[in-house]
Amino acid sequence: MAAKRRIAILGSTGSIGTQALDVIRRHRDLFEVQLISAYKSADLLEAQAREFDVNNVVICDEGLYADLNARLADTDSKVFAGAESLCELVRSADVDIVVGAMVGFSGLRPTLAALEAGKVVALANKETLVAAGSLVTKTMREHHAVILPVDSEHSAIFQCLLAAQGNELKKIHLTASGGPFRTWSREKIAAATAAEALKHPNWDMGAKVTIDSATMMNKGFELIEACWLFDVQPDMVNVVVHPESIIHSMVEFEDGAIIAQMGCPDMREPIGFALSFPARLSVGNKKVDFASLGALHFEAPDMERFPNLGLAREAFKRGGNIPCVLNAANEVAVRAYLEGRISFYGITDLLEKCLSGATFAADPSAGEIFATHEETLRRAKELL
Repeated sequence: MAAKRRIAILGSTGSIGTQALDVIRRHRDLFEVQLISAYKSADLLEAQAREFDVNNVVICDEGLYADLNARLADTDSKVFAGAESLCELVRSADVDIVVGAMVGFSGLRPTLAALEAGKVVALANKETLVAAGSLVTKTMREHHAVILPVDSEHSAIFQCLLAAQGNELKKIHLTASGGPFRTWSREKIAAATAAEALKHPNWDMGAKVTIDSATMMNKGFELIEACWLFDVQPDMVNVVVHPESIIHSMVEFEDGAIIAQMGCPDMREPIGFALSFPARLSVGNKKVDFASLGALHFEAPDMERFPNLGLAREAFKRGGNIPCVLNAANEVAVRAYLEGRISFYGITDLLEKCLSGATFAADPSAGEIFATHEETLRRAKELL
């Protein structure tokens, strides 16, 4: 990489955002941070702006703008407020790569803005493709933008396809850790607390993603993402539980050969690859010691104990705005579970009720996607 790549990080104070900054911290000669954003975490946002001498800082909670602006008055950072400011700033000619690390549906609008501006989007926000996959991929193509996957599984599939020399894939094997309840009975899972669900055995993630991993909705969302990213149908995506999380995913070809991408669980690896593509950088991650591992294990997912995976597959097959309904209902359900208002399987119950009553739109526009999201949020809250 010759010139420095200019980076915007949407959601810089979250798990993916902080790890992206760690990668940049190790390679200040290769990257400069043009833009960072957060919803409420003003203290950390201020610290990041100072450390990386960031040009533009966006606090999405407009009520926090005045205080943050005053605190950064002694720097060269320009402070902005609100999601609309974020959408305008990602279009800037001073931004080369946009890291989409915002949590939930809120990441969709600025991601679309970045794609409309023809940017490279290093996408970690699952909900963007889940809720509006057709719209997002169409926008990418029309504006000659690029999406590079940051999820470890989709980065793995992308890397396997790079090694495929143009050979067409036959099947994707999407690996799942199984989450904290992989070995629990359905009865024990039914009584699981949010504190127990937040104890992921392999990955350090935010609360929303960690609960989604416990319900396997995370893997269902990744199945939908894989279909959009790699232009495949759901029956070409096989989910396999792999508790060690060493193989991040695999691609199978016509002759039965399978290429796998492997590495220790560390999100800095796929983040670094997306930022530096096609180069590979040292990111300070632990390396695999196969002799110490001894063995890798695989098993089929239990659809009875983890029914959300099946709901995601069915939502994609129904098409249109139905995955958007699933995503919005899941946001409400996970929040309610974290607050102790519903049980673990109450999440699934709420999703099924929202899906059964959804109004179908076959080819939703951006307006219809946002309307579907708002309507589903309202209905899910009523059903609670």
